[in-house]
Amino acid sequence: MGKTKFIIPFLVVILFLGLSSIFVVDEREKALVLQFGQIKAVKENPGLSFKIPFIQEVVRYDDRILSLDTETIEVTPSDDRRLVVDAFARYRIRDVVQFRQAVGVGGIRVAEDRLSSILNAQIREVLGADQVTSDTILSEDRRELMRRIQRQSQQSAQGLGLDVVDVRLKQTNLPDQNLEATFARMRAEREREAADEIARGNEAAQRVRALADRTVTETLSDAERQAQVVRGEADAERNAIFANAFGANPEFFAFYRSLEAYEKALQGGNSSMVMTPDSEFFDYLRSGTASQ
Repeated sequence: MGKTKFIIPFLVVILFLGLSSIFVVDEREKALVLQFGQIKAVKENPGLSFKIPFIQEVVRYDDRILSLDTETIEVTPSDDRRLVVDAFARYRIRDVVQFRQAVGVGGIRVAEDRLSSILNAQIREVLGADQVTSDTILSEDRRELMRRIQRQSQQSAQGLGLDVVDVRLKQTNLPDQNLEATFARMRAEREREAADEIARGNEAAQRVRALADRTVTETLSDAERQAQVVRGEADAERNAIFANAFGANPEFFAFYRSLEAYEKALQGGNSSMVMTPDSEFFDYLRSGTASQ
């Protein structure tokens, strides 16, 4: 019984020390074994690992691709139109030893602060280059700008043991104080374009109306000419008929002309004619006169 009293605590201590010396590295992380702040081992493969209890400690770092949102900043492209820009980056820890030496005990928080400063500096440098305008940033060409920011940020982040996998611009807007002026300029441009379109439309309408008026005038002139020709031919034919009738029977022709004169002169109305009863106008109205 006396020996048992000492063996059980000893076994408990041995079991505790054994468990304290074992740790598991997850497949989603990397681990460093530190002894008094110095790196003694790097554990990058998943599985069981060992350390000296109480003397050594394990620091774990995420091995997955991480995301970082940058703070909103203002940039001034070459056309001096300020833009409000913010971005997000995707990064991962490439070299865990270099990462530990660069950020110390601060870990991910310190690393993201430094990476955010790197990204903001590269965003300002790339978007503020001589050949970059606000229209370029707001167009499809921004993809190449984002690739340039990623490449330059990657070079600067190598000292932190990081890989910058991707950089994306989330928003590229005008500052609030510039929005109204920009909207006013856009309205003025649209109104000018509308006025130009209206002027071109009026000019085209004038051309169409002038062409239509000319066509109408030419058509009416041609129709009047043809009508004059037809009337002239009809008058000539009528005169020819009258001439032939007069030559064939002068007496009948005189009678016919007198009837036309009676028809026109004896219509109802307020007109009056004063002539003597023996006037030649009434020759065909007197009884027996036509037969003499």
